[in-house]
Amino acid sequence: MGIVDEDIARVRDSTDIVRVISDHIALRKVGRNWTGLCPFHNEKTPSFSVSGEQGFYHCFGCKQSGDAITFVREIEGLDFVAAVEKLASHAGVTLRYDNQQQGERTSKKKRLIESIEKALAFYHERLLSAPDAGRARSYLKSRGYDGETVRKYKIGWAPDDWDLLARELKLSDRDLKEAGLGFVNRRGRQQDFFRNRVLFPIYDLQGQPIAFGGRKLPDDEGPKYRNTADECVVYEKSRTLYGLHWGKSDMVNARDNGEAIVCEGYTDVHGFHEVGLERAVATCGTALTEEHIKILTRFAHRLVLAFDADEAGQAAAERLHQWEQEYGIDVVVADLPPGQDPGDLAKADPERLRESVERAKPFMQFRLDRALGASELGTPEGRARAAQMALNVVRGHPNALVRDEYVVQVADRTRTDPNRLRVMLEQPPTEPVGRSERRPRNVEREAPAPPRKRERTNSQDEALRLLIHQPDSIRDGLEPVLFPSPMHRAAVEALLETPSIHAALDLVDPDVADFIRSAAVGETDAEPEDIVSRLVEKASLRVLDRLQSEARTADDPTSYGEPVAWLKHRMEDLRERETRGKSIAQLLPWLVEHGEGRAYD
Repeated sequence: MGIVDEDIARVRDSTDIVRVISDHIALRKVGRNWTGLCPFHNEKTPSFSVSGEQGFYHCFGCKQSGDAITFVREIEGLDFVAAVEKLASHAGVTLRYDNQQQGERTSKKKRLIESIEKALAFYHERLLSAPDAGRARSYLKSRGYDGETVRKYKIGWAPDDWDLLARELKLSDRDLKEAGLGFVNRRGRQQDFFRNRVLFPIYDLQGQPIAFGGRKLPDDEGPKYRNTADECVVYEKSRTLYGLHWGKSDMVNARDNGEAIVCEGYTDVHGFHEVGLERAVATCGTALTEEHIKILTRFAHRLVLAFDADEAGQAAAERLHQWEQEYGIDVVVADLPPGQDPGDLAKADPERLRESVERAKPFMQFRLDRALGASELGTPEGRARAAQMALNVVRGHPNALVRDEYVVQVADRTRTDPNRLRVMLEQPPTEPVGRSERRPRNVEREAPAPPRKRERTNSQDEALRLLIHQPDSIRDGLEPVLFPSPMHRAAVEALLETPSIHAALDLVDPDVADFIRSAAVGETDAEPEDIVSRLVEKASLRVLDRLQSEARTADDPTSYGEPVAWLKHRMEDLRERETRGKSIAQLLPWLVEHGEGRAYD
């Protein structure tokens, strides 16, 4: 039995996110937003921001973000339905449940998976035989993927076309979106979700395709990966591990209590498979979550982290150590050569990749070795700094006996009295964790705290914030061509294509979603026309530079004279307030036509 979608939306709209979060942490009003210490990681300087107007929170330290439902789920450990029910009771919203929904949901899930299977076959065949997939085939070949490997993993190619898949599948608007395959754009037309990307199908535990991970080709614009939007009917990234349906048998049979290898990406999983280690899995564009841990412990009790755990931050490390305690697992780190990922190492030195798993170190030992290895131990001052840094690492482990074992080790390596270190360990840290303690991309990402006072940001930032907070004031003056930054462009495209920020978040990959939410908790007092004018002027300058460069090498440079002169005149008008509006109206459509590197003709 599920909750009617309209009621979930009513709960979101009726909930005061500031009040909900204030029940758990102290918030202080700063401008239009609220700020406080993040409840999801340890910090002394507030980096947690809440926008009551937009209904989002975002931490600039650990990158956690979401709405009121997400916050209640994370902070109280509830599932989605329970979180909605809790908020509904506080907001006075009466929830409706569909008595037939379970059967309908089962039928819908089957229908959507069938649609994804058809999409998989379509994309796979495009990669194998379509002329437009030539660059993709060349790229995969350069990465060591022959035809047999491509067929084994059903790798596909999404053509650079707006709606080719949508026309092929002929799905309803709702099924297209809920399958994660497309959406209806602002012109009311169906549009494919993936374009111009190599696609890796993602399967559930039973081996049914439920999503895709799309990788851009080298030198193409945009985020490196774009994954199926989270929380589709058949896909939830926080509970999905790529390769689990292949690797679960090997996990159970590995070592005494089972072993799983956790990677960063799809090609890393393939690399381990090539060397006979089929127990490798990868998260799907998200951090390693407690839900992932719960799933993995069904098959294994030793987790080998096969990514750069050298960047593990204190908050992320504490979470892993806590999971070790709570779920009785051992977390170790593969001994990978610096700068090499498993996918490449599998081809360059397969035996070395196998050894990296055999020689894996306990997670705490690995972090401690890196911290001490990066220190100068030849002087008393260097040893003192090294001891303090090492204690910052050891302090995060929840088990007192384990902490003491490592204290003795630190004392020995830094030639320090262990009793003195034990006293220091009980005190709050006096120095920040060193550079060797940065967070891993696969567990938590480090980000600078927001500035203590508001600073004027660049035009792209201002435009994005205006588009979120005052969409009617700027929407008609924006086009993706005005945004040279791939992250800004992806965010703006999603917001322009959809009626709301929630709908936009469903279209983009996790990094862009985090970027949009961080903009949503920001503020701006910029004038929309000023921002559009600046963006148009900068875009015009980029095109002008290109045209002038092309003219210098053209067979007939005079053919560029007229467009260059026209563009310069419009840019002069742009700088005068009385002619600015007319100039923007003339330049915008011209830039859409000529601003993407197309030669003038």
